[in-house]
Amino acid sequence: MSGMIAKAKAIEVLQACRRHGVLLTTAESCTGGLIVASLTDIAGSSDVVDRGFVTYSNNAKHEMIGVPAELIAKHGAVSKEVALSMATGALEHSNAGIAISVTGIAGPGGGTAAKPVGLVWFGLAFGEKQTVATRRVFDDQGRASIRAAAVNTALDILLEALS
Repeated sequence: MSGMIAKAKAIEVLQACRRHGVLLTTAESCTGGLIVASLTDIAGSSDVVDRGFVTYSNNAKHEMIGVPAELIAKHGAVSKEVALSMATGALEHSNAGIAISVTGIAGPGGGTAAKPVGLVWFGLAFGEKQTVATRRVFDDQGRASIRAAAVNTALDILLEALS
């Protein structure tokens, strides 16, 4: 993914949030803040971006946005359940009206047969709508590639929700 594609999508997300009158927050694990960085790279984004949570460790997911430790223990950090909880937790711990979460395995190690390198779960919480999760498995072409694909997908999910 080129930086220009991400930049164009980030601009679209900011404009869509403005049209809806909502602030945005992120809860990021494997992307380490790259989603919120793609948005805050755009001048004037402060009227839309409320905050970004980088919840890389399981403890951070629990302490910063209230993901229950039992949920992580039962399903693993890279799971539908945790992605959903991260999104709702980010909304609850911010002033935002829309939240995107991401948790995945960017590699090069850490993958299993059930959860391969490239597996990423996204959560989307938007106002009173039901929080939804999206599962993707990106080709393992290296850590940077997986993280870039996750940012691109997160922006797509936000655009779809705001369209």
